[in-house]
Amino acid sequence: MVKSNYYGNLQKVRDDNRTYGITPHIPGGFITPENLGKIATVAKKYKGVLKITSGQRILITNLKEEDLPNIWEELGMEPAVVSQNSVKNVEICPAGFCKRAKYNTMGIGMKLSKKYQRMEMPCRTKIGVAGCRNACGSVYSKDVGVIADKTGLIITAGGSGGYNPRLADIIIKDIDEEQVLKIIDNLFKIYKENAEAGEKLGFFIDRIGIDKFKEEVLKV
Repeated sequence: MVKSNYYGNLQKVRDDNRTYGITPHIPGGFITPENLGKIATVAKKYKGVLKITSGQRILITNLKEEDLPNIWEELGMEPAVVSQNSVKNVEICPAGFCKRAKYNTMGIGMKLSKKYQRMEMPCRTKIGVAGCRNACGSVYSKDVGVIADKTGLIITAGGSGGYNPRLADIIIKDIDEEQVLKIIDNLFKIYKENAEAGEKLGFFIDRIGIDKFKEEVLKV
């Protein structure tokens, strides 16, 4: 990653030529026409290549390091990620526009994004929010998840879709939005205070035991 305020990830090295990629922060994957236009404009101007990512972001790659400051200035957007061990993204389904949604979880997702996006964690962390049990956005593969059901909201924890995949555990069911926010806040507090450096949330749960984890997390 470029060591400056103009974040960019090294993507490729060929014949001593280096190209970089950037991912502007797009909360929950919802983007305004104006910001979408800015991304298209800089991609054309600097010969970037656009890629829709699995994290509901737009990667602009094939960029030169010396162009990164101007690109960020012209975008006028914040980077989605500034450090490896942090909350990398909050993926949100379009519950407010979906006929299957049991609850409009978009508001919860945006609150979580505003509070936790880029927050330092023991390891890279992803959050998923879905408005029904279909759990669009692969919520059960996220470190922390919120899923709506007919009888209330569900919190999941410990999912991972990486090198060692792990299905998330259901921590609690049938709660309201206020309880969700309090429990997730306590969950991250416990994780940050007790996990080892580089330890994924799911591995932390496995190490201390799911029953102990639930007991501590639900003390709110």
